[in-house]
Amino acid sequence: MSEEKKRIVVAMSGGVDSSVAAGLLKEQGHEVIGITMQIWDYSSFTECHGDTFGTCCSIDDVHDARRVAESLDIPFYVVNFEKAFQQQVIDRFCDDYFAGRTPNPCVLCNQDLKFEMLLRRARELEADLLVTGHYARIEQADSGYALRKGLDPAKDQTYFLFTLTQEQMGMVRFPLGGMTKDEVRGHAARLGLRVAEKAESQDICFVPDGDYVRFLEEERGAGKMNGEIVHVSGQVLGRHRGTYRYTIGQRKGLGLSWSEPLYVVGIDAEKRQVIVGEKENLSVTEFTIEKTNWLIDVPTEPLRSACRIRYRHHEAPATITPLEGGRAQVVFDLPQKGVTPGQAAVFYDGDRVIGGGWIE
Repeated sequence: MSEEKKRIVVAMSGGVDSSVAAGLLKEQGHEVIGITMQIWDYSSFTECHGDTFGTCCSIDDVHDARRVAESLDIPFYVVNFEKAFQQQVIDRFCDDYFAGRTPNPCVLCNQDLKFEMLLRRARELEADLLVTGHYARIEQADSGYALRKGLDPAKDQTYFLFTLTQEQMGMVRFPLGGMTKDEVRGHAARLGLRVAEKAESQDICFVPDGDYVRFLEEERGAGKMNGEIVHVSGQVLGRHRGTYRYTIGQRKGLGLSWSEPLYVVGIDAEKRQVIVGEKENLSVTEFTIEKTNWLIDVPTEPLRSACRIRYRHHEAPATITPLEGGRAQVVFDLPQKGVTPGQAAVFYDGDRVIGGGWIE
């Protein structure tokens, strides 16, 4: 961040990362405004299931963010994005599962709420920048801006940020991108922030107990996607109680007797079939993506890249070929396990994100 004093909106989640981002910017003399997104009503969940859960964006998190803002003596606002979150994240989450895909709601939340709606609010407040606590970096590049990995490889969150546009990156910054988690907690303690030792959230925010099957059935009803479990050879091995209960690569919970361990290798929502096979059937060399977002000039020829197909996947060398209609073909040098429709495929050149899209 430059020495020039700016008006900066910080997206405060109530966690240690965004709180430290706000504290450091205030310490540097910037005019800091804290905003928390209220995106989901937890009251119906706590009435039925209790409130002993740890996730992000809960009412407790809103309170924590407010208290941190008070301790830093900065203005603080709560914006209600519940309707947009339901339509753009929760409904898409349910649609994807019932269509045989495995969604990534965190990418959608970043894309549609943080860096669209919240960025719009920041502009309305005449802010110079919108800051979040993500572990990533935005730097000036030869033409525009470059999105680069956070320096702490264990915390890098660029996988969730591939949908950023050049225009958005011109107004978004990630001040924690050059730090480790321990360094961030050290700053929190030094600044006297009450969230210095707060545990990290692990679950999807709108599925606070981690039981996404329960959530899906409460949203859409049970029994609609029951069907057969079919071996890749075509042999019917059993029945299941909903295709949405299964993900690619799953081994446990199949309830099947077979000479070798079986894994979920495909889901055919139209036929309501869960397709299983031996481990070798999990390996995939090529696939296509849709809704590709390029963070570089849109390529017209195939290019070499490292490709990550899920958050904890180690990138693998691949050739990316742009196709018409915002699609692209990905061909790995070596077969990869766990290519899952609905997940994001993100392309890297070293530590720089060059693009990404959704696996078809």
